[in-house]
Amino acid sequence: MANEYTMRISRLTVDKLGVKLYDRVSAVIAELISNAYDADATKVRVEAPMGQYLATRAGGSISDKGFEIGVIDDGTGMTPGKTGEMQQFFLVVGADRRKDQRRGAVSRIHGRKIMGRKGVGKLAPFGICKIIEIISSGGEPIEDEEEGKITKGFLTSHVIMNYDDIMAEEEDDGEEYKPETGKFDGTIREESGTKIILKKFNFRRVPDIQNLSRQIAQRFGISSENWKVVLQDNVKTACDEDHSRIVGTFDVDTMPNTRISFSSDGKSREVVGPDGNVIPDLEPGFEYSGRFYPIRGWVAYAKTPYKDDLMAGIRIYCRGKIAAQTSVFGRRAGFTGEHNVRSYLVGEMHADWLDEDDDLIQTDRRDILWSDELGAAFQEWGQRIVQRIGTLSRDPMRKATLQIFFETGEVKERVHDAYPSRDEDPIRKQAVEVATTLGRTVSRSDAEDREVVGDLVNLSIALAPHITFDEMMRKAAEQTETPLAALITILRTARIAELSSFGRIARDRLKVIHRLETLKDDADTKEDGLQNLIEDAPWLINPEWAPVVANQTFRTLRREFEKYYSKKTGDAIFLSDFESPNRRPDFVLSSQEGIAQIIEIKKPGHSLENEEMDRIVSYHDNVRSFLQEEGNQKIGKFFRDFHITLVCDEISLTGSQRAAYDGYLGSGKLTHVNWKSFLARTELVHQDFLAEAQRQKTLASSRGGR
Repeated sequence: MANEYTMRISRLTVDKLGVKLYDRVSAVIAELISNAYDADATKVRVEAPMGQYLATRAGGSISDKGFEIGVIDDGTGMTPGKTGEMQQFFLVVGADRRKDQRRGAVSRIHGRKIMGRKGVGKLAPFGICKIIEIISSGGEPIEDEEEGKITKGFLTSHVIMNYDDIMAEEEDDGEEYKPETGKFDGTIREESGTKIILKKFNFRRVPDIQNLSRQIAQRFGISSENWKVVLQDNVKTACDEDHSRIVGTFDVDTMPNTRISFSSDGKSREVVGPDGNVIPDLEPGFEYSGRFYPIRGWVAYAKTPYKDDLMAGIRIYCRGKIAAQTSVFGRRAGFTGEHNVRSYLVGEMHADWLDEDDDLIQTDRRDILWSDELGAAFQEWGQRIVQRIGTLSRDPMRKATLQIFFETGEVKERVHDAYPSRDEDPIRKQAVEVATTLGRTVSRSDAEDREVVGDLVNLSIALAPHITFDEMMRKAAEQTETPLAALITILRTARIAELSSFGRIARDRLKVIHRLETLKDDADTKEDGLQNLIEDAPWLINPEWAPVVANQTFRTLRREFEKYYSKKTGDAIFLSDFESPNRRPDFVLSSQEGIAQIIEIKKPGHSLENEEMDRIVSYHDNVRSFLQEEGNQKIGKFFRDFHITLVCDEISLTGSQRAAYDGYLGSGKLTHVNWKSFLARTELVHQDFLAEAQRQKTLASSRGGR
């Protein structure tokens, strides 16, 4: 006759401690694994459809896909029947196992500190599924003879719990629920252990096997030779990649010389700093109400910033199971090393007293009750540790960041390439020193950014000869007599510094030219984008032009001409410094050597039409009359004339507009250049400049090497 099992539970309990508390597959599996650990299992196998959604959702309805999740262990198992362990222990919700004298606070075989306490983890699967099936074999080994055949093994209990049946109860005051008795109940199995099968799922996703492995490893701080968790993808075959994986320890690569270790094992109580020496004013724990609460573990800086929430901050474990995760123990902003602590601090702490008397661990194991007096004392201790590591690890952190900066920027290689001559040793040394100074100012993320680091290395290479020259001049001034050889070296260094500056300017200008070519070839480029570039780099039009310093006189010219043009023509004109992103400047107004330069730039392939020429004529006539007007003599003293430059590929003018165009060309008031000539002329000038600068620098180096 099959056993009949009962379970006294309220719908509210199932809802609060199952459905709402455990809504992630990894958290549910972790609860079942911890139960296996408490049952003295040495191996747990998790079978699940890795990386799969367990159900589909469409139009507000959820459809199960027929998957199963199994958690199988080789622990002590549970015996069947009304007086068996299944009925007496598993089907009792909310019982504190550690206070139960029949079982005790440690496991009976391996003497493990029991993780579970509240007796509610068995409800966790209802957060993701509707059916929980438990097949468990335990007790003392027995022999059973049936039809002349002797079977040796362990008595088996088999129950099936159904969420819908539990929630269908009319009363909510702890009505007895009778789970279904399974077909294996009362049978004998050769090995002890428990298999829990989950079915009929909600819309949840199982992480892929790699991520699930990390999530499980992060939840358990267990290091034991007789404990192993294996994940197995039950929708793949053994031949498939990632079919199975052994869950390892949760390892985080830490930065050298940043670790602080806590030891409190009854024999010694000490905190060891990054240098290997004991920190005398710190203890691995704290005093509260006349009792010392020990903590063991470590904190350090990670080699890289947090990649995900799993590695963020310090993991706090109680009896090998995660209790909370924190980065600063609630410390307020403004302490030394705060940025590094919040981005890089990692660690592992074990505080097995967290749930001994008053349970300070939140039921979902996501945090600790810091408002409790004991919790507040723990938090205060943790804040002191955070403050100290922010101070002790500052120099190692800087050194590590500087090393990354040098590796990212290939600093020494680039400096040597820039100054290869033996006589340039002082400049090379200076360039490395400048790079070191700049590298110490950047954050770790910037030190890994090739563009940021590249700009700083370029600056170091450019500044080095100038600083070296200045230092040589200072030393020469301090000497009563300066040898001729020293003077030659000083002059050579000065020449290198000069050429380095010119070469850098040319390189920067070539970058702008390449940017212009990109804009030119982009069909989505608008004329105002080209105008912006020309205003910042007027040397694109004429290599001798320099960017205009926005002095008061030039600002007055722009502002007053805008007013004048509007008054004379009735049309508004806009010449401001591109302050309004919603309004395109009509043309670029620049100034070079007392000449007001009007630059009209059209997109490549554009053909100038009569209407556009009318605007140029209007600009011409009004600028001339504006500068000649009696009230503008003060402005006219600075801008004695004006000139128009037109960048446009084709001219499609007729009648009076063509005549005006030809007249401006003939009088020298207008210069027309097409895009091909425009780019070729500008790039050629600057490439020749750069080539000559490099040639002179190489020549100077070769002379110095003789």
